Amino acid sequence: MENENNLFEKMSNWLKNSVMLKLLTITILMLLLLIPSAMINEVITDRQILQQEAIAEVSSKWAESQEINGPILTIPLLYEYEKDEEMIESIVYHYVLPEKLNINGNIQPKILNRGIYEVVVYDSDLKVNGTFNMDLSFDENHLKEIQYEKAFLTIGFSDLRGIGNNINFKWGEESLKVESGSKITDLINSGITIYPKDINRQKDKNIDFNFSVALQGSQDLTFIPVGGTTQVNLQSEWSSPSFKGNFLPKNREVNDAGFNAVWNVLELNRNYPQSWSGRSMKDKLDASAFGVNLLNEVDDYKKAQRSAKYSVMTIALTFLVFFLVEVINKKRIHPFQYILVGLALCLFYILLVSISEHSNFNLAYVISTFAIVGMISFYALYIIKARKLIIILIMALIGIYGFVYVTLQLADYSLLIGSLGLVIILGLTMYFTRKIDWYNLKSDSKEAVIEEGKGVV
Repeated sequence: MENENNLFEKMSNWLKNSVMLKLLTITILMLLLLIPSAMINEVITDRQILQQEAIAEVSSKWAESQEINGPILTIPLLYEYEKDEEMIESIVYHYVLPEKLNINGNIQPKILNRGIYEVVVYDSDLKVNGTFNMDLSFDENHLKEIQYEKAFLTIGFSDLRGIGNNINFKWGEESLKVESGSKITDLINSGITIYPKDINRQKDKNIDFNFSVALQGSQDLTFIPVGGTTQVNLQSEWSSPSFKGNFLPKNREVNDAGFNAVWNVLELNRNYPQSWSGRSMKDKLDASAFGVNLLNEVDDYKKAQRSAKYSVMTIALTFLVFFLVEVINKKRIHPFQYILVGLALCLFYILLVSISEHSNFNLAYVISTFAIVGMISFYALYIIKARKLIIILIMALIGIYGFVYVTLQLADYSLLIGSLGLVIILGLTMYFTRKIDWYNLKSDSKEAVIEEGKGVV
C-alpha cells in the first residue's frame, strides 16, 4: 500500500513538474483557441458583407458605377442574295468609330452614410468632342443599298439614371435630338441614340461632334477607347484614386489636394478596328475599358482581417513569454489561466473591429492594444508577483502588437517583415534560454538567465 502511495505521489509530481507535458498542454490550448479566432474571422467577414450591402443599396438609389462607350456610328447595309431561285434580303449593320475622341472631366466625390457605413459616390461634368472620318468603305459583294437615311449614333452609359442634364449633341454645326435607349444592344446595353441628318452628303468629309453631360455614379468611372486616338483628362479633389482597367494614365499627379490624370490610347493599342460589319466586338470593347476608382482608403475590415491572420502568432508568442516567465520565476501557471489570457488575446480583434467602425483604425488599434495589454498585465501581476517580470511581459506584449501593426502598414513587405521578425524572435528566445538546464529546472536558472539577458526574457 505504501509503495502504491509513493508511486502515485511520484506520478503526481511528474505531472506537475514535467516540462514536456506543460508544453504539450500549452500547444493543445493554442489549438483550441483557434476556434474562437475562426469565429472572430467570421464576424469580421459578416461585417464586411453588411458594408458591401450598404454600398450596393446606396449605389442602387444614387447611380451605379458608370462606363461610357461611344459615340459609335451605325449605318444599315441592305444585302441581297439568291437562294433556291429566290431573292433574299438581309440587313447588316456597319459600325464606324471616331478618328479622334477627347474627354475632359471633373469629378466631385461625395461621402454618403448608410448607418455606420460610408459610401463613395460622385458628380461629374464631362465634355466630349471628336471627329468622324466619313471616307467609308463597305463590302460591296451582294450589296444592294447603303441606307444612309437610317444611320444613327449610339453613346453608352451603363446607368442612365446618372444623367443629370439634357444632352445637346452637336454634329458639325447642327444640334441633334437625343433619344433614350440603345438600338445596338449587341454592343451597348444601355445608352442614348442620336439620328444625324444628310449623312449621304457628308461622305468623304470629316465631321466634328461635341456634347457635355453631367453624370452621377458610384465609385467607378470608366471609358471605352473607341477613338482612333483617345485622350481622357480627369481631375478631382479625391486624394486616393485607384487607376484601373486595361490602360494606365500616361501622366498623373496625386497629392492631398486631389489628382489629375491623362490617358492617351491609340487604335494600335486595342484589339478591334475603326470600322466593321456584322459581327459583335462587345467582348473586345469591354476588355479595353480603363478609368478610375474612387477608392475609400479607410477600409478597416480588410485591415482587421489581415491583423486577425496573425492571431496564432500573437497567442503563441504570448504563451511563450508566459512559459519562460513560469520557468524562470519557479511559479506554476495553471492551464485555466493560460486559457483566460488566450481569450483576452482573441477579444483584441473584436474590440479592434467594433472601435474602428466608429473611429480611425490606427486609434482603434492603439486603444485595443492598451486595453488588452493592461488587462493581461494586471491579471499576470497577481499570478507571477514579480514586478520586474511583469515589466518584461508588458514590453513583450507591446512589442508583439507593435510588430503586427508595422507589418500591417507595410503591406507590400509584410512577408519579408514577418519572416525577419519571427527569425529575430526565435533567435532571441534561443539566446536567452541557452543556459537553462531543461532536465533540472530546480537549479538556480532564474538568476543565470536574468543576469545573462540583463532582465530580458
